[in-house]
Amino acid sequence: MDRYTSFKDLQENEVEGTDYRIRCRAGRTGIALLCIHGGDIEPGTSEIADGIAGHDHTYYALEGTKDAGNKTLHITSTAFDEPCSIEILSKSEIIVSIHGCSETEEAVHIGGLDQKLKVRIAKKLTERGFEPLIDSHSRFRGTDQGNVCNLCGRGMGVQIELSRGLRRRMFKDLATMEGRKLRTEVFYRFVFAVRDALRPFGFESGPVESDGWDIIR
Repeated sequence: MDRYTSFKDLQENEVEGTDYRIRCRAGRTGIALLCIHGGDIEPGTSEIADGIAGHDHTYYALEGTKDAGNKTLHITSTAFDEPCSIEILSKSEIIVSIHGCSETEEAVHIGGLDQKLKVRIAKKLTERGFEPLIDSHSRFRGTDQGNVCNLCGRGMGVQIELSRGLRRRMFKDLATMEGRKLRTEVFYRFVFAVRDALRPFGFESGPVESDGWDIIR
């Protein structure tokens, strides 16, 4: 069970800039990549969401930055209400929310209420050599209307859960920030597959490395 049931609860007990930080970059497409369990909460998810967002889409992350114990910063997707994220959700037509699960085997679970986009993302991932599963487990379905991935203008989005086993293959060292700066071919194959799935929604493909961060507050 999560220690915190809202962002206000977390904010009153943790120190921003020491225990956690919020990062945001505005895009121009109406598509937002969300990572509400970033940094060392679910390692690798910040980097993956950032790569998919590229220079085109809006990017948001709440990142755990504690020396240890970052899992305590986890707020479930149906209760996440950090103000900057809510503003982004209200301005976005499509949300793709990136998460990490603890499975040791290599797995990609795709959920959310946007059935067509789920199928399109799964198709593009399959073409790139992954084996995605749609609505594979109740934990990963993301079909609650209150889930952050579904709070966009269209009322439906996509949630992607990547196993720890797969995330390990995407970086030189998943466990450290420095190690996660060194991305593997698997990382880029995954990122480009999801970007390709989003292509019909009207953006021009650009580099997948960000120029830098706009740090909120």
